[in-house]
Amino acid sequence: MQHWDRIEAFVEVVRHESFAGAARGLGVSSSHVSRLVARLETQLGTQLLYRTTRRLRLTDAGAVYFEHCAQLFDGFQEALTAISDYQRRPTGVLKLTCATTFGEKFIAPLVNDFLAEHPQLSVRMDFTNRPVDIVDEGFDVAVRTGALPDSSLIARKLCPRREYVVGSADYFRRHPRPHTLGELAGHNCLLGSADHWTFDLDGQHRAWRVEGNWRANSGLALLDAVHKGLGLAQLPDYYVREGIERGELISVLDAHACTHTAVWVVYPRHRHLSPKVRQFVDFLVAGMDGRA
Repeated sequence: MQHWDRIEAFVEVVRHESFAGAARGLGVSSSHVSRLVARLETQLGTQLLYRTTRRLRLTDAGAVYFEHCAQLFDGFQEALTAISDYQRRPTGVLKLTCATTFGEKFIAPLVNDFLAEHPQLSVRMDFTNRPVDIVDEGFDVAVRTGALPDSSLIARKLCPRREYVVGSADYFRRHPRPHTLGELAGHNCLLGSADHWTFDLDGQHRAWRVEGNWRANSGLALLDAVHKGLGLAQLPDYYVREGIERGELISVLDAHACTHTAVWVVYPRHRHLSPKVRQFVDFLVAGMDGRA
């Protein structure tokens, strides 16, 4: 059985060339250091140091032993430094998944900014609109939009998100504006991935089934169809805000707009969160402030 305190005391005595110096470095008494070295010599069955009133000198055996032990403790220190650096600096591969359009417009530029600050990091971005199990598929972070389901993931809010029902100005020259949800039955409702739209009705979140002759799993394709007057669509604010401001799109049913949803960054719960995830999430939260 090794007694590391004895070996450390011996190494420090040699480096300081005195028991007193070693004691100061270790924060113990000189007598304690002397006892540790004596016990080490007894354990090894050989003398390591020649002691005189004026100086200390290594024996031949002590010189050999010190050479190996010094390397050992230097390695320990390098290991401590390495883990300390690891805890401070993001390293490795950061794997991120996000909805396609939102990710391309808002998240990718921030990921690129983060990588510019930490070039020792590698990133892998997967933009998809399919549901992703980030634990099973090995992702570090996901950016999700809408209302979050209950899960064991940790979530931080990036920005608010609002859904708008919109039609083009040309469409509303040909069709009346709906003022109630029931009137949507008289309109061609263009559909995305879901077969319903979401609203706040009488203080409750409601899924409202709608019908139309057009469907696609692309927000940009849906937006193009709206601009070309094919019907109404429900889209998040980051798709339609500019069109509404320019008067190209008209928002209806605003009284029932679903406002409780948001954009979130989520990541698995770990006792010791890696620096790449911790620092990237903080960077993303700060970077998204006011953008979307």
